[in-house]
Amino acid sequence: MRLAGNVPEDCHAKVRQIVEYWMAIHPSAGLPGRQHLDPLDVPALLPNIRLLDVVGTLPRFRVRLMGTKVREFMGEEQTGRWLDEVFPNLHGSLTHTELVKAVRMKSPRWRRGKPALAVDRNFLDMERCYLPFAQDGRTIDMVLTFHLVTVDEDKYF
Repeated sequence: MRLAGNVPEDCHAKVRQIVEYWMAIHPSAGLPGRQHLDPLDVPALLPNIRLLDVVGTLPRFRVRLMGTKVREFMGEEQTGRWLDEVFPNLHGSLTHTELVKAVRMKSPRWRRGKPALAVDRNFLDMERCYLPFAQDGRTIDMVLTFHLVTVDEDKYF
C-alpha cells in the first residue's frame, strides 16, 4: 500500500511524517504551495529538508534552502546554486529522473538505496522523498526533498 505517489507505508517514520504533513496541507483543489508549508509544524524534520526551486520546462533545479543535516552529509553549502552545477552528473541520474517525475506527475516520489550522485561520503543506505509544491495549485515551482542516511546498521541522521 502507498501513502501518496510511490511512497510505501513501510518507509522510515520521519519520511512518513513529512509525507503525511504534505497530505494534510494539501488543499481540496490543486497542490499545496510554499504558502501552506509552516516550518513550525515540522521542526524536528527541518534539518533533513532541502527546498529546490523548479525553473523552466526542462526543468532545472536551484537550491533555495538546506537543512543542517543535509548540509552535513552533502559536505557543503548548496544554497543558491543550481543542482546540475553542484552535481555535474545530475542529468540522466536516478535522482534527476525522480525529481522530474515529481514535477511532471505532480505527486510525491520516494527512493531508498545508495546515493545516485557523487557524494563524498560512504553511506550504507539513503532514503529520500520528493514532494511537489505549486503556489498556484497547478504549476510545480518547488520540490521539497527529504533525506535520511544510514551511517551504520541502525543509525539514521
